[in-house]
Amino acid sequence: MGVEQQIIVALDVPDLKRAIALVDQLPEVSFWKVGLELFTSTGPNILEVLKSRNKRIFLDLKFHDIPNTVAGACRVVAGYGVDLLTIHASAGRDALKAATEAAQTGAAQAGVKPPKLIAIALLTSISARQLAFDLKIPLELPEYALEMALLAQDAGLDGAVCSPQEVVQLRQTCADNFLLVCPGVRPTWADKGDQKRSLTPAQAIIAGADYLVIGRPITAAAEPQLAWERISEEITMAIGNRQ
Repeated sequence: MGVEQQIIVALDVPDLKRAIALVDQLPEVSFWKVGLELFTSTGPNILEVLKSRNKRIFLDLKFHDIPNTVAGACRVVAGYGVDLLTIHASAGRDALKAATEAAQTGAAQAGVKPPKLIAIALLTSISARQLAFDLKIPLELPEYALEMALLAQDAGLDGAVCSPQEVVQLRQTCADNFLLVCPGVRPTWADKGDQKRSLTPAQAIIAGADYLVIGRPITAAAEPQLAWERISEEITMAIGNRQ
């Protein structure tokens, strides 16, 4: 898998006009993430735009509901032909299993390839202190993230979203074909923002990440094209050093 396929750029803008402008500004980007804000604003229109430009799509809607509702949503979304789709592992085993079955059904009905279902192990904005004191979860953060990823794998999902700092443990424990998607990746020259558990793109790749989700360091840069090229070069070097 080439560098350009491992970087998923977050299309975190509020409307269709700005989304199209950003996609056209970065023609080399082949994989885009559509999150809650943009999808709520545009609905599936943005997906149609990206598909018309032969882009891959990470639809990051983070479903979290009762099994029947999650299944219905996954059945509909699977028909859009997206590549990756997220669901919270904490929705529970029944919801995760219902999601996998519904995604297969929805894709078959639409005549498209089913999306890879990716579990949210724990939001990368959550710190160890918040996990313990705010969410009242007694497990250490790395242990909790691992348990959620293993639950997702056992329920038939294709991978997990995790912070780069959990990648090493998950890569050693989960199956080789279990995808690890890392948001919260920040180059040394970029502001960390609200990401609490971050690494650089090179560090995340060396740790074993399959995909890196990078937003503001590219899209909010004074020159997005140069930022994209700089990060791509860093990852290429990291892959070369890992081999």
